[in-house]
Amino acid sequence: MDRVRAKLEWFKTTLLPHETALRGRLRRILPPTQELEDTVAEVLARAYATDNWQAVTAGRAYLFTIARNLVIDNARRNKIVSFEAIADLEMLQSETALEGQLHARDALRQVEAIVAALPAQCRRVFVLRRVHDKSMGEIAEEMCLSVSTVEKHLAKAIALVMRAWSQREETDLERAGVGLRQSAGDRRASRPVACSV
Repeated sequence: MDRVRAKLEWFKTTLLPHETALRGRLRRILPPTQELEDTVAEVLARAYATDNWQAVTAGRAYLFTIARNLVIDNARRNKIVSFEAIADLEMLQSETALEGQLHARDALRQVEAIVAALPAQCRRVFVLRRVHDKSMGEIAEEMCLSVSTVEKHLAKAIALVMRAWSQREETDLERAGVGLRQSAGDRRASRPVACSV
């Protein structure tokens, strides 16, 4: 039952905010013989039916890819494809790829800002381990700390990064109109904690 709830939550937060953009794009590229609402429903149904749904984080790109494949399948069945339809499909694909690149760059900038806001020791341990791929022993030696202290700094840094990323996603969802409700107690509990030296 928890898995069903988790999948529904994923569907509501990752895919549904992009339904309007999907409908707008399909309205421009669908041939007159293909029903818009049926196609939108089919895309959403195929997206929900995926087994590997936890791996899908870029909802818009995922929906547009499914839509593109569905339009191609329908065109193959009809066996007559206009040059305009091919150009529209390329537009759908190229914009999805560009959006994916822009989304990735934005996410990278946000991760950099989160890491930059970490306390100095936590940030240094995090960068040495996650960016430079140094072992705990190497980091401990470089920073003149014990391995257990390095492990504690890394654990705190990861917790702070994950908490900040989670808050960022909640803010994005609220902006998208999904609106996650959080009680005042939850907000107090989710404040970052300082990393002690």
